[in-house]
Amino acid sequence: MEYLTVALPKGKLFKISADLLAKADIYAEGLTEKSRKLVITNEEKKVNFIVAKTADVPTYVEYGAADIGIIGKDVLAETEKDVYELMDLGFGKCHLMMAVPGDKRREKLTDWAHTRVATKFPHIAEKFFNRHGMQMEYIKMNGSIELGPIVGLSESIVDIVETGTTLKENNLTEIARIMDASARLIVNRASFKLKFDRIDKLTRDLRKILEREGTP
Repeated sequence: MEYLTVALPKGKLFKISADLLAKADIYAEGLTEKSRKLVITNEEKKVNFIVAKTADVPTYVEYGAADIGIIGKDVLAETEKDVYELMDLGFGKCHLMMAVPGDKRREKLTDWAHTRVATKFPHIAEKFFNRHGMQMEYIKMNGSIELGPIVGLSESIVDIVETGTTLKENNLTEIARIMDASARLIVNRASFKLKFDRIDKLTRDLRKILEREGTP
């Protein structure tokens, strides 16, 4: 049996993903988010794990360094990598939205055209605003997106929201919902053909687990 290499993202999706895969008999001793080993292997099960930065998971899968991976739909849509999206795993739910300072709301969405928007997701944001015929200036940020309007870097933000607490704490109001997101199982196109039986079995096993136990 050939090895199956799995890319998992560091952060909030890691433990849920690892626990779910373990229920489908895909696991390795010492698999932790903070492991110093770059590749963690279970020789008996013929499984390798790569623990990667979130944005890198689709890249590992696209180029075949990993056969499969688990990643949020938001990252998948932003990176636009050439991979198969096999299934929606249902956890890690959030949505992408546009938010502005609560005291600076404008009548229509298009009233924000030709302003600056701070975001981790410039490609998703550009597609969204293009659909509305809006030209924007995009400022790529990697953290604390909410700071953009507070310090005058931007007039608005495009970011992911789970509970909305951080928006409220920073006096930001959501004015447009862009897309819903959750964790997805993705696969390398060549691996899907070459290791079809194993990947298909894993997919079916995961579906049964989720149907039986519900979303983690």
